[in-house]
Amino acid sequence: METGIGSVDGPKGAPSGAVACPATFPASSPTFVGSPEATLGRHLARRLVQVGVGDVFAVPGDFNLTLLDHLVAEPGLRLVGCCNELNAGYAADGENLPLICIVGGPNSNDYGTNRVLHHTIGLPDFSQELRCFTPVTCYQAVVNNLDDAHEQIDKAISTALKESKPVYISVSCNLPSVPHPTFSRDPAPYFLAPRMSNQMGLEAAVEATVAFLDKAVKPVMVAGPKLRVAKAGAAFAGLVAETLPRFIGTYWGAVSTAFCAEIVESADAYLFAGPIFNDYSSVGYSFLLKKEKAVIVQPDRVTVGNGPAFGCIMMKDFLTELGKRLKKNTTAYENYKRIWVPEGQPPESEPGEPLRVNVLFKHIQKMLTGDSAVIAETGDSWFNCQKLKLPDGCGYEFQMQYGSIGWSVGALLGYAQAATDKRVIACIGDGSFQVTAQDVSTMLRCGHNSIIFLINNGGYTIEVEIHDGPYNEELTAAIETVTGDKKDYLCFIEVVAHKDDTSKELLEWGSRVSAANSRPPNPQ
Repeated sequence: METGIGSVDGPKGAPSGAVACPATFPASSPTFVGSPEATLGRHLARRLVQVGVGDVFAVPGDFNLTLLDHLVAEPGLRLVGCCNELNAGYAADGENLPLICIVGGPNSNDYGTNRVLHHTIGLPDFSQELRCFTPVTCYQAVVNNLDDAHEQIDKAISTALKESKPVYISVSCNLPSVPHPTFSRDPAPYFLAPRMSNQMGLEAAVEATVAFLDKAVKPVMVAGPKLRVAKAGAAFAGLVAETLPRFIGTYWGAVSTAFCAEIVESADAYLFAGPIFNDYSSVGYSFLLKKEKAVIVQPDRVTVGNGPAFGCIMMKDFLTELGKRLKKNTTAYENYKRIWVPEGQPPESEPGEPLRVNVLFKHIQKMLTGDSAVIAETGDSWFNCQKLKLPDGCGYEFQMQYGSIGWSVGALLGYAQAATDKRVIACIGDGSFQVTAQDVSTMLRCGHNSIIFLINNGGYTIEVEIHDGPYNEELTAAIETVTGDKKDYLCFIEVVAHKDDTSKELLEWGSRVSAANSRPPNPQ
């Protein structure tokens, strides 16, 4: 069943709290809609606009064509036709974002008739798709009659906003253009009561954390990906910009920035704000961290060492109050400065010498400005992009939880569509690119000016022989072109590298994750 996907939040976000807070929407009195326009399709389109959706990434098909007509007719929406549902999902979604997945469903008259339809797996029960979506969405609505469509749609959208998770809405293909009295006037704007911290619990959590950290000799603080979900980045120094004076790097266990892991893992106390500890982020569960030394701050919960846990505590409130109470302690940073040595530069390449990946990223570093953003594909690009020094304002995205290959193509499409003030640079391997390459055509159609670096090391070719080239001077000339005459155009640069030209971090990370995956079963 064809899909349209709208993302309520995106890389070019509104100020903290604005996307999910309907109080920021313009106040207006409900207006009556003429009977021919009082349709489900118009209502859904208006509701999407009201909650901040600007783009709908869609794959047209016979079950959703009528609904798409209504979305196209809505002035506040841009319909972005994608080549397949996978890329549409990658373009709209992000980890822990409110996403609305809208699918076209069977004619409402076909439910319960024991008929077999196309766009199904051949069973007369049409609930197979719903059952597939149930585990991966926080709410599901099947709209096959108009009497409760208004309520179902509103409940789905409000749940996406409150939970910051995807929801599923199936709309029968014969309903979008049918007038109904429940759509005869514009609905009142959404009102979602903001989540509030338990004040007594907040004070207790701050007091316990202050006592825990202030008695430490060399505490450290680590920012995690859920800071953005909790809209607490400003409370944690703007999501820890790399230009902050006491920023020491990215902690990623054995593949951390140089000297960062040594400082974090030797600390006698650490605060993790919004972490995700999975096998990828923990490098095969090899972190040398101790729970009794850690304060773990999640979007709505704080745990202090092996001691108390405090619920109903909003991360933003907690970090704001904690910042007012903590004593200054720079011991860990001073230790870092003592052991730090400047990073080496890749050796200069000789004219005519085949290109190395580390030289490519040296060139990418020079391209970055505050008006740039970087998308790192799953794999070696994770580690090479991690070494880039991001200027103030430079965006950076990669997918750690699911680790889907090919994700960066759809993500590049979605990011560039939302962040029109940035030039987005994507780094992707040849194997991943084969999964999702089709929607480069969509970027061309949308007029994006992104830059794609395809790092081709023959990853999907058996017994490949990589011959010389491209050479370093060719890359330099290509970069001069994409940043000069072609700065307003979508640009694609293929970089052919040796099949063994990988970062040492990938080798270390891969061996540890492989070891975690291959653990034998526990004895019974």
